[in-house]
Amino acid sequence: MAISVTLPSLGESVTEGTVTRWLKQPGEHVQEDEPLLEVSTDKVDTEIPAPATGVLLTIVVGEDETVEVGAELAVIGPPDAEPSAATAVTAAPAAPVTAPQPAPSSAPVAQPTAAAPMTHPAPAAAHAPMPAPAAAPAPRPMPAAAPPTAALRGHTAAVPRLRKAVGDSLKQALLEQAQLTSTVEADATGLLRLWRRTADGYMAREGFALTPLPFFVLAAAQALKAHPVINARIDAGGATITYYDIANVGITVDTYQGPVTPVVRGAGDLTVSGIARAVHDLTDHALAGRLTPADVAGATFTVSDTGTRGALFDTLIVPPHQAAILGVGAAVRRPAVVQDGDEEFIGVRELVHVSLSYDHRLVDGADAARYLTTVKKIVEAAAFEDIL
Repeated sequence: MAISVTLPSLGESVTEGTVTRWLKQPGEHVQEDEPLLEVSTDKVDTEIPAPATGVLLTIVVGEDETVEVGAELAVIGPPDAEPSAATAVTAAPAAPVTAPQPAPSSAPVAQPTAAAPMTHPAPAAAHAPMPAPAAAPAPRPMPAAAPPTAALRGHTAAVPRLRKAVGDSLKQALLEQAQLTSTVEADATGLLRLWRRTADGYMAREGFALTPLPFFVLAAAQALKAHPVINARIDAGGATITYYDIANVGITVDTYQGPVTPVVRGAGDLTVSGIARAVHDLTDHALAGRLTPADVAGATFTVSDTGTRGALFDTLIVPPHQAAILGVGAAVRRPAVVQDGDEEFIGVRELVHVSLSYDHRLVDGADAARYLTTVKKIVEAAAFEDIL
């Protein structure tokens, strides 16, 4: 009895996927749950397992073809089916990279690096902000390193699938939402002192580096409890609004193949250490190409560390089906007014711009200001030591 292989649901709001690579060819035997093909969406690249043991008879959808969820991808026959019964691959060959084109002038393109939380000076014995993931027995190879700048200059190449998918999704979000951005400046001196003071011990205890990002993720998630309008979405058709009772916070990770946003679930109910572990594991999986649809599904809010490469702030695009996204800028040391009771003085502080891009259909400017003020208070209080 022949069994149809269909494109499964790959997460909320994902309606289609692109076949990127077939791992088996017609005539080959496959085992149930064995990886059969790879599929790319605007959220994640993932493997589709074989639904049964047997012989791959027919490939219906070729590489680089895009189909909707539920579409037939292939047909698997019984284990005793003759390989000769299998049909030839119907896949069209992948679109080749175009021949190099001379360019009169081209700005240097920075080589992508792994996304890591804020670029603050690390403690003396601490490692880099986000350690490179260790090699893992993943079914797919590690993403290839980005070509050096010299190899990119003067060339024309096909748009990577992930970049195109993410770009199309964000463009659609801009077309559907009324987006704007508000920004406050927070004094993160106390928070960063706490981070530096605890980073060495944390590394020795947990085996990976503690970075400032989990502190900001927790501050953002805690503030959502007091401002539910920020942790919401307009449902399809714009007739109703859903206010979430949990903060599932997406974190943006810059991979060699494009940005992905895995999700820290229940971030508002975790400690800094719990968020740090989740961020570390999800980033590891993202850089190794091992994120699953479950890893990137269900975000109710997103935090983006725009200061990783030194940016002060950014006007971020609100992801689809969310009300807002928080951007954390680079910490900058400069003179500022410090208040101690009734006294004021000038001191050297580490100041961070915290920006909220939001959908004005859901969130008013006053709502955004109130939320940012709460985040600022949590950051400046730096009362995280007891929940590390």
